[in-house]
Amino acid sequence: MTRGMVTRKDVAQRAGVSETIVSYVLNNNRYVDKNKRERVLQAVKELNYHPNSIARALKGKKTNHIVFIADNISTEHFSQLIAVMDHYAYDKGYLISLISNRNNDDFVEQIISRQCDGIIVSSLSIPEAYIRRFTDVGIPVVVLQNRDYQDLSGAAIIQTGLYGGARDGVSYLAEQGRKHIIYVDRFSGRGHFSDRSDYRLHGYFDEMEARGLPTHVITGCIDPAQTAHAVAEYCRSHPVDAILGRSDKVACIAMQAVMDIGLRVPQDIAVVGFDNSSLSQYMRPTMTSIEIQRDPIGKAAVDMLDQMLNGGEVPAPQEFHTRLIRRESA
Repeated sequence: MTRGMVTRKDVAQRAGVSETIVSYVLNNNRYVDKNKRERVLQAVKELNYHPNSIARALKGKKTNHIVFIADNISTEHFSQLIAVMDHYAYDKGYLISLISNRNNDDFVEQIISRQCDGIIVSSLSIPEAYIRRFTDVGIPVVVLQNRDYQDLSGAAIIQTGLYGGARDGVSYLAEQGRKHIIYVDRFSGRGHFSDRSDYRLHGYFDEMEARGLPTHVITGCIDPAQTAHAVAEYCRSHPVDAILGRSDKVACIAMQAVMDIGLRVPQDIAVVGFDNSSLSQYMRPTMTSIEIQRDPIGKAAVDMLDQMLNGGEVPAPQEFHTRLIRRESA
């Protein structure tokens, strides 16, 4: 059975339920028994049924709704970014929702079944296959690229400058004579840690290796306390004269940890964070941080999506660069 031949009736027959139940599940507008719901979603997957693209093709219907998928929606970075997107989206007649990535098939089907007009993705952990699934059913997608992907040919791409920003951070520290620069990764209770596909970590490794400097990454920590302990223990037993944090938050945790064991910032250890959040400006000492161009990036994401939604081709990739904001910590 080809995708074009699959109907809601086919899904109902495969799942052993009525077409009404299928409709309730796909539209998520009525309570459905968990077992029936799972059978419907499994049938949708097995039959490769895409109600979103079919409905759009038959009805030409727009919802004027954009979904922004991120890993951690509680961070200041994403709240500021979506504020920018909301401003530009509203001016074009769209409403935008910020949603935390769940990283499972049910999450993908929920997004598809809600029939949003377009999706913006900024998530390290979302599998590439999920992004392709969105584009395969005809949903325009813009990806704020923060890691390497194999093939996102169906999506519009924005390079946010993270790789170059990390290299700039290392360069700034190295040019001060710092030779033992460690990288502090994010903490995660769900095991989401960075590898070299992450542009921030990739940039750190490439610049350190280009300068012939030794590398070390503090990673695998589940919470702030474990991160602080790991940083303190490493700095007690190894020569460390600088820290590059994956975010301002982890850089702040690392900075407090080294100060708690009697080291001075920046005299003994310089610290550079990422994102230029309010935290970096109000802590003491104030923190040098790498700033992402949220306003032009947010505007570009909305403009690219709007272009695709109005019948245009997938826009050419856009690239932005970060800026190093110098403060007291480095």
